[in-house]
Amino acid sequence: MRFFKRIGKFLQEVKSELKKVNWPTRREFGVFTGIVLSAVIVIGVFFWIMDSIFLAVLQLVIG
Repeated sequence: MRFFKRIGKFLQEVKSELKKVNWPTRREFGVFTGIVLSAVIVIGVFFWIMDSIFLAVLQLVIG
């Protein structure tokens, strides 16, 4: 029984803490999501270009 009381207390504390969170507005959420996706795409393209360059150099060295 003590175990279930501890779980109940934990869940109440979680609910209390979630009320304190400063949740973003719908607009902020969209802006932040766009920023993250843009950054992921830019970094992905950068690594793709670097990989292509290193592959070309390696192919010249090997053969």
